[in-house]
This record gives sequence, C-alpha cells and structure tokens, in this order.
Amino acid sequence: MTAMLDLLPRSRHPGGEDHPEYPPQVREAMARGRRLEWWSLVWLASVIAIMGLVTGQSQAMRTAWIEDCLSLLPPAFFLLATWFESRAPTHRFPYGFHRTASLAFFAAAAVLLSFGSVLIYGAVATLIRQEHPAIGSLRIAGEEVWLGWLMILALAYSIVPPVILGHLKQRPAELLNDKVLVTDSEMNKADWQTGVAGILGILGIAWGFWWADALAAGLIAVSILWDGVGALRKAVAELVDGAPRDLRSDRIDDEALLLGERARQLGARIVLRETGRVITGVLESRDPADLGRITHGLSWRVRDLSWRPLGDRDL
Repeated sequence: MTAMLDLLPRSRHPGGEDHPEYPPQVREAMARGRRLEWWSLVWLASVIAIMGLVTGQSQAMRTAWIEDCLSLLPPAFFLLATWFESRAPTHRFPYGFHRTASLAFFAAAAVLLSFGSVLIYGAVATLIRQEHPAIGSLRIAGEEVWLGWLMILALAYSIVPPVILGHLKQRPAELLNDKVLVTDSEMNKADWQTGVAGILGILGIAWGFWWADALAAGLIAVSILWDGVGALRKAVAELVDGAPRDLRSDRIDDEALLLGERARQLGARIVLRETGRVITGVLESRDPADLGRITHGLSWRVRDLSWRPLGDRDL
C-alpha cells in the first residue's frame, strides 16, 4: 500500500492553483466543465434509478438502462483526469500528468466499444431465438396500469437532462480541447435517439410486433458501438504519439497542419504529438528564432516545443 501511495502526486502546482500554465479563460472552462460533470453524475443517477424500477422484461429498456449506466463513465473519467492533471510533477513523473486526459479518453472508448459489441450480440441473439417479451401491469390506486406506460414516461425523463447538459458542455469542451468532455457531450446530445428507440420498442410490443423491442435494443447498441469505435481510433493515435488529431474527427488538427506548413516554408522540419490537451514536439532548423516564428499567433495549446539544429545530413 505504501508503494502504491508513493506513486500518487501529493501536491498541486506551486501556489496551490490549478493549471497556472493555462490562460484564465481555459481555467474557467475547466471549472465549468467540472461543475457540469458533477451535475451529470447527479442527474444520471436519478435517471438510472427510475429506469431500473420499470425495466421489466423489455430488452430495449435494459439496453437503454445499460447505456445510461455507461454514461456515468465519461464524467467520472473527466473529473479524475483533471484532478490528476493539476498535480505538480514529481521525481517519478517529471513531465507531469497531462497524459491522464489521454488515458481517460482511451478507457472511456474501450468501455463503450466492449459494451456496444456485447449488447449487439444480445439483440441479434434475441431476434434469432424469436423471444417474445411480455410487459405486465401494476395496480396503482386500485387501477391496473400497463407497465409499458411507466416505461415510456421513464424513457421520456431520461432524454431531457442529458440533452440539456450535452449542449451546455459543448463550449467548455471546445475551449479545453478535451476529447473526453466532447465525447460525453455528443453522447448526451444523442440520448434522445436512445429514448425514442426505446419508446418505439415498447409501443411495438403493445401493437404485437415482438421483434420491435429487440430491434430497438440493437439500434441503441449500434449507437454505443459507433461512439466507441470513433473515440478509440483517436485515443490510440494519441497514446502512440500520432500526429495531433481534430477534436471531433480523426483528421490531423488544423494547428498541427499550420505548424508543419510554416516549418516547410522556413526550410525546417517539425515533429508533433499530442499530450493530453496540449500540442508539443521538436523543431529542427538552422535558427533557434524559427521556434517563435512558427508559433506566432497560435493558441495556448501549442506549448513546450523544443528546438535542435538541423544538420547537413538532414537537408
């Protein structure tokens, strides 16, 4: 236990301030992102509790409930990553903890991909076996109430908080260039699709279409898998020191492309990588002043670039 605790950073940056190396608007966005993620955990916990009470035998409801449970992971990973990232460098981790954001992004992507695959298998197996789900009823205030109506109400409630929070997270995600936060916000914004698919599955059972429930579950699972595949591609590229990627796609980041173009115009060579939310690398050129020339006017993300001379053999 002592050895494990020794691996953990024990202090913040000098002065006790989180991320003093970032500009004020970025630190403010990080604080806002944390608040929104705490709200996400609270609201999602209420959604999971309500959905769990009325899930019944509907596979679409179970799959939607599992997706809501998975939605807890990105906020938790974001909060953990930003906490570790704010720690000061130690003798064991002399470069600091910027890459905890990359690790959190990879973990979230891997979980989404794994669960999406399992849920798709379950939906397909149900269709092949032609399992007919049954939805019972409850006696409320002396009246028999079809459980499907309660399921639909729960699904409708599960749509509203995540969609609102997803829109609110967009701005801080962009300011922070945080892939965990942007993936979380896009999942939240797409939650209405999960809710609608689940509602259609429940209504399909009521109308006698037994396969509608499993089909809706499959569509929800495909959405989870799609999120996982896209996120995993970017996460792996970042962890293996690939060129910096765009926040919302697998293409090369615009600022990385601009740095490369400026280096070529100077007859220099630059090698870049993404460390968490920061773009860093090495510039090889004849003149150390080239470092300031190629970074002029770029954002706070381009930082800690180093310079080394470009030898004759490199020309």
